[in-house]
Amino acid sequence: MAKLRKIIHIDADCFYAAIEMRDDPSLEKVPLAIGGASQSRGVLCTANYHARTFGVRSAMPTAIAKRLCPNLIILPGNMEKYRIASRQMHAIFRQYTDIIEPLSLDEAYLDVTGTSSCQGSATLIAQAIREQIFNEVGIRVSAGVATNKFIAKVASDWNKPNGLKTVTPESQFEFVSQLPVKCISGIGKVSQEKLAAIGVHHCVDLQTIDFSLLQKTVGSMAFRLQQYAKGVDDRPVQVSRERKSVSVEHTFPHDLSSLEECLNMLPELLASLEARLAGRDFYSLINKYYLKLKFNDFRQTTVEQPIQSCFSSEVFSSLLHQAYSRHMRPVRLIGVGYRLSVQQEEQLSIEFD
Repeated sequence: MAKLRKIIHIDADCFYAAIEMRDDPSLEKVPLAIGGASQSRGVLCTANYHARTFGVRSAMPTAIAKRLCPNLIILPGNMEKYRIASRQMHAIFRQYTDIIEPLSLDEAYLDVTGTSSCQGSATLIAQAIREQIFNEVGIRVSAGVATNKFIAKVASDWNKPNGLKTVTPESQFEFVSQLPVKCISGIGKVSQEKLAAIGVHHCVDLQTIDFSLLQKTVGSMAFRLQQYAKGVDDRPVQVSRERKSVSVEHTFPHDLSSLEECLNMLPELLASLEARLAGRDFYSLINKYYLKLKFNDFRQTTVEQPIQSCFSSEVFSSLLHQAYSRHMRPVRLIGVGYRLSVQQEEQLSIEFD
């Protein structure tokens, strides 16, 4: 029998906001968000838990957030501070294992299967990491511990904020059975509606439904969904993943009706793109800028431009003008990124905290 893996998923609680509260304790007990100004049709990257009690959430237009919470304090953020905190967190991770898969500045998988620290207990390692990050970085993180990545990621969200959840091998089938299908990565609102139409609301429903009906409903996702619903996930923690592109993209809650509105969204997206690049040695591999638009009729277009000498965010404005001119209709999604000169492609999408 194969040895069970010990996987930890670490996820900082409202990371950007947590750093700002750490540096200015007066912000700890007030509703706080990081993002663009409401006057420029900005979007929030994250919000602290005080703000969330008003219904404020990440990826929400700032103007809507201010209507929900008139006293909301909005800061533009400081990516350099966040990158420093991320590097500190990863230095702590490396004290326990070298098998680390970063997902964003504040989120990572750790494989501690062969680690002897803390008597080899993944739960004790997770707790030690959480305490160290709080003492050395000054923020709180949540952790999930399980035998695979899917369950560990779900578990890290189980007791947020500042939580720790361990799902033992003996309890994992029962644990996943109770999960709503929305807990599975890739199941958005549309997929939830399709699954609900065939009586699938929780993972236990996925376990027993006829596979041919499931495949007819969700296509190629069917096998993966049924595996996850049974607690099966064989994906390893990948220390390095070659990419052909690094990008961020966002689907807006309301279509952007003009080129000006699209241009106003660029600063937030470019800040997130910079965060994706932080701590990774990709700059020497970048050979093109690219920008993607998806219009409200679901047609999409991509524009690319080779890197000439130095990087300039102004290039993305030019690419946006070009892409928008191709259809000149409301836009539902914008993506920005860089092409890399490597073989295997993997595109990273933006994950709001």
